[in-house]
Amino acid sequence: MITRYALFEGKVKDGETTAFRQAVLDTVLPKWKAFPGALDVRVSFAEKRDDGAPEFPLILAINYRDMAAVDVALASPVRAESRAATEAVLARYFEGRIHHHVTIANEFPLAGG
Repeated sequence: MITRYALFEGKVKDGETTAFRQAVLDTVLPKWKAFPGALDVRVSFAEKRDDGAPEFPLILAINYRDMAAVDVALASPVRAESRAATEAVLARYFEGRIHHHVTIANEFPLAGG
């Protein structure tokens, strides 16, 4: 499985955490879920971090079957729609940058879990 991460590095504007999270879920999540070939979408909002660690108030992970599926998703019109929705939310609530990482995901279930 391939996972494409979007790491939102920076900070949510003061007093806007709840509104930011709701805007992501209401406005951007539907676009992320519409990527062709996406198997699942995980939206993770930061609650805590180590002292001195950089801030990542949001980490997005979208799983795909293989790199070909990622390529199809990134070439689709949904990408432009997603980018526009994301930029609209970020302009209002977020100060920072986004960077993407594509990984080969490995899962190792624990016994009894």
